[in-house]
Amino acid sequence: MHQLPLTALLNHLFAGPVTALLTALRIHPAHPAAPIPDHFAMELLVFVLLLVFFVAVRVKLSVEKPGTLQNVMEVLYNMMDAQAEEIIGHGSRRYLSYLITLGLFILFCNLLGLIPFFETPTGVPVVPLGCALVTWVYYQMQGFRENGLGYVKHFMGPVWWLAPLMFVIEICSHLARLMSLTVRLFANMFVGDMVTLVFFSLIPIGVPVIFLALHLGVSLIQTFIFLLLAMVYLSEATAQEH
Repeated sequence: MHQLPLTALLNHLFAGPVTALLTALRIHPAHPAAPIPDHFAMELLVFVLLLVFFVAVRVKLSVEKPGTLQNVMEVLYNMMDAQAEEIIGHGSRRYLSYLITLGLFILFCNLLGLIPFFETPTGVPVVPLGCALVTWVYYQMQGFRENGLGYVKHFMGPVWWLAPLMFVIEICSHLARLMSLTVRLFANMFVGDMVTLVFFSLIPIGVPVIFLALHLGVSLIQTFIFLLLAMVYLSEATAQEH
């Protein structure tokens, strides 16, 4: 069974406890000696990198002498703040912590495949699905938080006698967003990885650099699109009924 070096290390250290935990949850791994898959190891690495990044920014936080990491974070925050204000409107700052964390997680996952001996976890369907599912639950919760039970009116439309039909249509539409967010991110990152691997195998020098640059561009664009859609969904969910 082929494994990335980091995955092999994690399985060597934690295969026993992980297999025992999964078995206790009535989940039977296909490979009990190596229950940790590559994409989970990559997600764990991204989590650790983000944790270190946020801690480093917090520790070196300074008003008089801001460091490089603080400047990067301030630029990122201002960009996200402006975009969220434009799409969501007043009160958008309460969602920035989630949006920034989500954006950095997806971006790091997208870019990880550019590093030798690593792979792009968002090129595996379950990872984009997880991001989509968390985002879906988050904006639904914010909708109820902002509008209370009145949020249900968002699903019924303005015409009362069409409300039952509109309710079914809206529920299907919201569920379809899960598939849309998942497939869009997964398909683009999977294809980007495959194209890069094919050209590396055919022409290992020179030409693949172009596709690495393309992978970088696709990673940035797909992160932006995912965040943009998350903001649109938040805007719709938190809009006040008049």
